[in-house]
Amino acid sequence: MDAEALPLALTMGDPAGIGGELTLAAWERARHGAGPVFVVLDDPARLAALAARLGRMVPLAEVADPAGAATLFRERLPVLPVPLAAPVTPGRPDAAHAPAILSSIETAVRLAQAGKAGGLVTNPISKASLYGAGFGFPGHTEYLGALTGLAEPPVMMLACPDLRVVPVTIHVSLRRALAELTTAEILRTGRVLHRSLQADFGIAAPRIAVAGLNPHAGEGGAMGDEEGRIVVPAIEALRAGGIDAFGPLPPDTMFTPRARAGYDAALCMYHDQALIPLKTLDMDGGVNVTLGLPVVRTSPDHGTAFDIAGRGIAEPGSLLAALRMAAEMAARRNTIPGAAT
Repeated sequence: MDAEALPLALTMGDPAGIGGELTLAAWERARHGAGPVFVVLDDPARLAALAARLGRMVPLAEVADPAGAATLFRERLPVLPVPLAAPVTPGRPDAAHAPAILSSIETAVRLAQAGKAGGLVTNPISKASLYGAGFGFPGHTEYLGALTGLAEPPVMMLACPDLRVVPVTIHVSLRRALAELTTAEILRTGRVLHRSLQADFGIAAPRIAVAGLNPHAGEGGAMGDEEGRIVVPAIEALRAGGIDAFGPLPPDTMFTPRARAGYDAALCMYHDQALIPLKTLDMDGGVNVTLGLPVVRTSPDHGTAFDIAGRGIAEPGSLLAALRMAAEMAARRNTIPGAAT
């Protein structure tokens, strides 16, 4: 079976959050053709209890691996069992759930690496719930890099139909982000972004807009010299390597509709510089994509939403978008020679 036809592996996420109800709602829509086939790595008993709580008629089918998911997906939600050690109360995270949460992610990675899943889609986790169990990573992105044995950290992209953004520094304080921003890291991130735009998004000649760090992109040094010292040398090196990167652009104007028409992705200097415009444009349809992994990985662009968990009001749009994007990426990697990044 080729990667295009393989089911996706959907992880549990934090069971006290909205991941479970998003999974149920996504299956109800996907089974009628609104999304690709997937198998969820979760506790069947907790999903059944959650469906009953929400009044959803979602029949489950326990499976040993994703192979048979496609044949039963239209009638039942395939579940690869990952048992929880303690009961779940929506909205109340519990450190006792950490081993199952991590097992779900690790198993999904193994399935994708073994060619049994087209890729993985991860439901939201709460890192605070995992730290007590020894989780030592700032987030999903860094953890997946370690699980897949990357020598360098993977790159986080946020994407929606109107915008793709990549922050160079991610889950660190702004003060630390300023200290960690280097020409070498901008260059590395830009190269990973370029390869992924070609391999995963089918863009033969990507155009990458590079944001400045300071207001007005430093205004010729009047508002900071980081553009000249750090950003410009990275852009020059990217261009010397045949990558169509340009800038640094003033961050307050580079996300207008007219500006966005001139590039395929924006390379930003820190987390909020990238995520604020993306979430403003499309909070419900944004997708978190991990670039540079040997497997496809996407995730909805929101958190666990403990405050509304268990109420059945969570909107599955971002999860459905993540599932569709993962399926499209897997199909491209399977059809384009040498496309895996």
